Amino acid sequence: MTGYVMDLTKDGNPTLTEEVLIAARGQHVRRWTSPRNTYPEGKAAYLQWREDLKQMHAKTTGDIMREAGYPEDSAQKVEALIKKQLLKEPEGQVVEDALCLCFLEHQLAEFRLKETREKMVDILRKTWVRKMGEKGRAAALKLPLGPEELSLVKEALSA
Repeated sequence: MTGYVMDLTKDGNPTLTEEVLIAARGQHVRRWTSPRNTYPEGKAAYLQWREDLKQMHAKTTGDIMREAGYPEDSAQKVEALIKKQLLKEPEGQVVEDALCLCFLEHQLAEFRLKETREKMVDILRKTWVRKMGEKGRAAALKLPLGPEELSLVKEALSA
């Protein structure tokens, strides 16, 4: 995440801030404390698990910042970035783009084995259109994806 955030901000727009770096690093803090199998199967339970994780990651990261002496407004901003409450702002989009790039480069290959091709194309299309900004999309096109992952992305983008 840190590398993607740094790449996405290297032109200075938006400015790379400490809050963005901390939010990127706090995305999965202590994630192991809430494994997916502690929630029931199904989409509703999955979405609840993800929402609970977001809240936990935000609170944990904010609390660590407060303990380290960061100002309250910085801790609150990081919490809002992790909770995806600032997606309309450039810093929020950078964090979201970095998350999407992480998924595409490091998780897509394994994740696609669990879903149908049709479902994967739909997920990738939604990720591309609804979540990623212009810089994130440009960076995604440069990722070293495997042949099957690249095929899925191309199909999603052509639809």
